[in-house]
Amino acid sequence: MTGTDQSTQLTEESGQTHTHEFLGSTKLAEEGEDRHNHRFAGVTSEIILVPGGHIHAMVVNTDFFDHLHEVPVRTGLQRFVGNGKHVHFAEGNTTFNDDHCHKFQFATLIDSPLLPEEDCP
Repeated sequence: MTGTDQSTQLTEESGQTHTHEFLGSTKLAEEGEDRHNHRFAGVTSEIILVPGGHIHAMVVNTDFFDHLHEVPVRTGLQRFVGNGKHVHFAEGNTTFNDDHCHKFQFATLIDSPLLPEEDCP
């Protein structure tokens, strides 16, 4: 999708850019009674400018199921979803803990979901 990306502009008051909320679940790992997955949620970094737009970074812990993992990832470029809003996709592997890791993939939530387009940074 195409769109106008005003989200890379700094807000005049704070000098900050936007972030995104995210949440997801890992894929299943291990076998038998040990088969399980994990959940995670958080808020991304501010924007990281790259050719073609911007991305975000994040590192967050999963929930605890006798152990936990970190979810370290950088998103892909912004994907426009209409009305000047966008999301980002991310995929990768958790850290290796308790003799295994998990694959994950998710999309961030929309930036500034309650603000009209003209009020978004």
